[in-house]
Amino acid sequence: MQDVKDAIILAGGMGTRMLPASLYMPKETMPLVDTPILNHLIWEASKAGVERIHLVLSERKKKILDSFLESGRIFDSNIRTDLPSEALELGHSQVEIIGHIQSEAGGVGDAIAVPLHIIEGPFLVLLGDNLLIKNHIGIKESGVEYASEASLDLVNKYRETGLSIVGVNSVPKEDLDKYGVVEFSEKNRVSKIVEKPDIEDSPSNYVLSGRYVLPRNSNELIKSFPLSEYGELQSIALLNHLAENEGLDYVKFDNYKLYDSGNPISWLKSQIDHSLLREDIGEEIREWLNDRLNDSP
Repeated sequence: MQDVKDAIILAGGMGTRMLPASLYMPKETMPLVDTPILNHLIWEASKAGVERIHLVLSERKKKILDSFLESGRIFDSNIRTDLPSEALELGHSQVEIIGHIQSEAGGVGDAIAVPLHIIEGPFLVLLGDNLLIKNHIGIKESGVEYASEASLDLVNKYRETGLSIVGVNSVPKEDLDKYGVVEFSEKNRVSKIVEKPDIEDSPSNYVLSGRYVLPRNSNELIKSFPLSEYGELQSIALLNHLAENEGLDYVKFDNYKLYDSGNPISWLKSQIDHSLLREDIGEEIREWLNDRLNDSP
């Protein structure tokens, strides 16, 4: 069984639901309180043991990030010496960051295919606007050591079974029609993914959480589900093919918070929830929030 040496972070979308905030910066680089989402994702993938991280970007986003992709950081080491160096870098010395351009926003499957010509084995996929966090730590604990272990959990499960893996989270019933909902088989595998079903028809309350380990032949498989025919359901078709044929396993992230920066409300909720749970700022935010709510008319 080959090791998972590559990770793909999907950040090529236009971010239209986050306009006008995304006019000046990619939604994937917007902060969770004080740390860019992208930093969290790179640290998480690195903790899973990959050697290369492929950032799939639009041409506009790549231009914005080029200065970081070229050197890793843009500030001298004497800037904000109160912060760990990892807080001001894109990546670290143990992993190679490679930028790729997705010429048109064609959905998840199309984005995954962009760097596959240089990936030889199984690989991780992380959606660029989804964070999975268990420990709500502050900026002083920046870096791989303190990163989320969600992707590591997937890689460890892959090492056990050799099957493709998806990460899943439970969500409230009223939110099921916003996600790809997972149906489980009697053999404790994924039997089917149902995209945005009617709530009463949902096969479970578990949804895809934007984390996957996919097989080395994914490039050929994706070609079997052309974008022209499947559109944005291309990736769902791929996952359902794996479930019906080679087998598709899963990891439940019940102990993780799923944060989404895909739209302003979910992004704002993420800021509030994470800040309240952080040891360094939680008490101050809670006191302010209570005072603010008590003062509201």
